[in-house]
Amino acid sequence: MTLLTSLPAAGRYEVTGSGHLRSAFAVSELANGSIGAVGQELARLIAAMNLAPSAPEIAVDQRLASLWFGYSFRPQGWELPNLWDALAGVYETQEGWIRLHTNLPLHRKAALEILGCPGTRNAVADAVKHWPADGLESEIVAAGGVAAAMRNRADWTVHPQGRSVASEPLIHWSDFSPVKMRDRPEATAERPLAGLRVLDLTRVLAGPVSTRTLAGFGADVLRIDPPGWDEPGVITDISLGKRMAGLDLTNGEDRLIFETLLAQADVLVHGYRPGALNGLGYGAVTRRQLAPNAVEVQLNAYGWTGPWAARRGFDSLVQMSAGIADAGRQWARTERPHPLPVQALDHATGYLMAAAVLSALTAAAQGELVPQAHLSLARTAELLAGMKKSTEGPEIIGPVDSDYSAYIEKSGWGPGLRLTAPLRLSGAAMYWESAATRCGSASAAWTD
Repeated sequence: MTLLTSLPAAGRYEVTGSGHLRSAFAVSELANGSIGAVGQELARLIAAMNLAPSAPEIAVDQRLASLWFGYSFRPQGWELPNLWDALAGVYETQEGWIRLHTNLPLHRKAALEILGCPGTRNAVADAVKHWPADGLESEIVAAGGVAAAMRNRADWTVHPQGRSVASEPLIHWSDFSPVKMRDRPEATAERPLAGLRVLDLTRVLAGPVSTRTLAGFGADVLRIDPPGWDEPGVITDISLGKRMAGLDLTNGEDRLIFETLLAQADVLVHGYRPGALNGLGYGAVTRRQLAPNAVEVQLNAYGWTGPWAARRGFDSLVQMSAGIADAGRQWARTERPHPLPVQALDHATGYLMAAAVLSALTAAAQGELVPQAHLSLARTAELLAGMKKSTEGPEIIGPVDSDYSAYIEKSGWGPGLRLTAPLRLSGAAMYWESAATRCGSASAAWTD
């Protein structure tokens, strides 16, 4: 059995284009490798399903891969809403720096309750100065919020969570079981994932990137959110090619609909905090009973072992915890935390999740036992921290007109342009059959 365990070796795919994102870390190299992993595993699946007489050749455009680690959508004649809440960001504490993540109302409320101040940035900045970074982080997390003190790499490597994450594999394969693949007569060498039902239970940003990638090769992706859910500033980027539905999993009727969808799914991708699905009555055993033939891939923020395994987190917070923001600070010669130029942990983990889905599907197509895959942002951070910079060419500042497809995408918010796809396989084009659309805009049902 050959399952994906690392980035593809040099020579497994062709790199075209040039340029690099300016960073202390090998961000463009990570973009090439994680997207290249998708190409490698898709080529293996095409071969395993006998969809083509020979394995397709793979090419990753280095410039486009780097750009897709940022925003892929450019509105035409209108503006995207701001991604960040007004209070989100880094603050100097009594001792060190901390990043608050307040985009969700619950997380904002928790931070303000602990700080005991009005909800203005100046008031928060004043209140934070009376706390040590570690202490404030602990209190906000205990109150149900999300925050991360800035640590350096040396501190993270000896931290209990840092040690645990470093000992985990990049992709943890477990729970091997027989999976019978559903016939997909729609699948061709040109659209190898056509007819593949992917149930998407993910939030910003890694999980949605993974399912967007699968949709790019024909998968039928159905994302389920709670009624009224939204992710302003992000949905236009990651709902591409998907249908966005809403279900209340505390409601009996909606639970029956969800269970039917799960039973009919070929793939389940979820990024709920560990234990959250259990709390809804959908633990691992129940999921397997409902969907014995579904490939399952899941992620979390801080890894699957150690004291922080159940901690909420986001890319920007993991960068603070794992020493990336501090290393960037030293590299940039500034006093403030200096994050990566893009949310590279999210994007890379997303592409690796998509590659893991394809790897598991290949095992199923070959009649082998099929495992579940676990990935985390923190483990991807360890991967990035150990990579060497090797890309050449000019610094990539941002997209230019020629980076976009000429096709006008009629999104659920208005028209716009989408970056040209970064991955090519001979005979299998990466493209999306439907535009980005709003949360809750589709019915909770498969297309066939």
